[in-house]
This record gives sequence, structure tokens and C-alpha cells, in this order.
Amino acid sequence: MIINQTTLDDLFRGFSRAYQNGFAQVKPEWQQIATMIPSSTRENSYAWLGQFPKLREWIGSRTYETMKTRRYTVLNRKFEGTIEVDADDISDDNIGIYSPLFTEMGRAAASHPDELIFEKLAQAFTDECYDGQAFFDTDHPVINPVTKKEVSVSNLQPGANVPWYLLDTSRSLKPLIYQKRRDYRFVRKDDPKTSDRVFDQDKFTYGVDGRGAAGFGFWQMAFASKEELTKETLRAARNAMKELQSDEGRPLGIRPTILLVGNSNSDRARDLLLAERDANGATNTDRNLLQIVESSFLE
Repeated sequence: MIINQTTLDDLFRGFSRAYQNGFAQVKPEWQQIATMIPSSTRENSYAWLGQFPKLREWIGSRTYETMKTRRYTVLNRKFEGTIEVDADDISDDNIGIYSPLFTEMGRAAASHPDELIFEKLAQAFTDECYDGQAFFDTDHPVINPVTKKEVSVSNLQPGANVPWYLLDTSRSLKPLIYQKRRDYRFVRKDDPKTSDRVFDQDKFTYGVDGRGAAGFGFWQMAFASKEELTKETLRAARNAMKELQSDEGRPLGIRPTILLVGNSNSDRARDLLLAERDANGATNTDRNLLQIVESSFLE
């Protein structure tokens, strides 16, 4: 095969098709637990977190909600993946060996938001959210509506087991945020006239890159447990979420919709929520209470 511009254009189209085929094979997991928020700058500031909008009877003047002074910022990150094609393989018409690599590159790009979101979920026991506490913590500061003093509220069952999670994904903002600055794009660096890599190494370069980040939404819409997954611990976590109130004493109306588990807890989750009867033969009153989401990114 003669290497010229026509050949290189044809190669790029072929590699791009393989990339797109791989991209299309992936069914993203992150969309079930995170909201995509577009970004147009280096970082996004979520100063409005901590304010659950509400209505009140309009008597007299409007009541103006003041944003809390705490600033929660998510900085965009840049990611890339690169494949080099040897000029000898092009000359020898040995291109077929590269197609699977570009297909896998497409799969990697499509699943990368999943990696970001579930990486953030794993860090949620230590990384701070908008109130300055870890996203999953026993000490979230909330104002008691009666005493007007700060008290601690928990969205965590401490323990020593593999975590499982309850999430309310029914709102416009899900518990986690996928912040997208730029879509993943397939690019080329294969011009013999301008590419130093071609001149120095006789290699043609193709890659993918994108910008984005993961962050936390409202901690009230998520609950983590490191206790063993049982009917009792599941009910306790669910009730804790349902009982959450605003600083004014108003019920937040949190209703868990998803039980998120990995491989370690998937069998227990199905036993608790899908079986018609429990181990004693009694009717399982928790059947279909929550949607089970099993993630390949969790233990």
C-alpha cells in the first residue's frame, strides 16, 4: 500500500468507524444515578446546593431565599487515550490488527463517565460535599426547626462490610453530577508534512480526548451502608431518608427509588426485593419496593 493523503484519509475513516462501533456497544451506567450538567468554563460552582426550593403562602411581600455562603466547586479534568500505527504496517497492508484496538478505544471512551461517577462514589466516604462534610457522613449539620440550633444528621450506616446504597433518583438532580465540559472526540495526527512523530518514529498517531468531572449533588438524596444488607438495615436506611427535613422543619419528600449494589450484595438484594416470600415463608412485603441496580464498577 502506498502511503499518501488518500490512503491516510481512508485509514482514518476506517479507524473512526471501528471507534464509533465500540462506542455504540456501551450502555452507560452513570445515567441511572447521576445528572449531566454541561460546563462551559474551567470549573463549575454549585452555590445553590443546600437550597431545596419550596413554596409558601403569599401573604405580604415575597420571602427571598438567600444563597448559603459555602462554595462547592467541581474542577474539570482532561483525559486522553492514544494509539500509534506503524508505517510499515500500513505499507504492508497489515491494518486489520488495529481495528479491535480502535473498537476498544471507543468502548473505553463511552464507559469513561461511568468510571468517573463510580470513582467519585467510592470517594464519597471521605470527599467533602457542599456542607463541608463527607458526602456520606454521620455529622451533616442541619438547623433544628424548634431550637434553631445546629444538629447532626446522618446518611451513613457505619460498618465493616462492602457498601450498598439507597438513592432517590426521581428528581431533576440525581445524587451525583456528571459535569461535561467537552465530548469525547476521535482525532488524528498523521500528516507526514507536519507530524514530528511521523518524521522521527515513522508512526501515525490517533487518539481520543475529552474533558469533564464528577461531583456530588444533595447528600439528602443518597444513603450508604457498610452494615450487612438485611431487611432490618434496608428498612432503617429507607426510613432515615424519608424522615429528612429542611432547616424550617418541612419534610423534604425524599423517597428512595434505587438500591445500588455490586457483585457482593447482588444476591441479597434480589432475595430482599424480588422474592415473593421470605425465608420463613411469609409474604415479602418489601417485594419490588425499590429498583435494583447492579453495577460492574462496585464490589
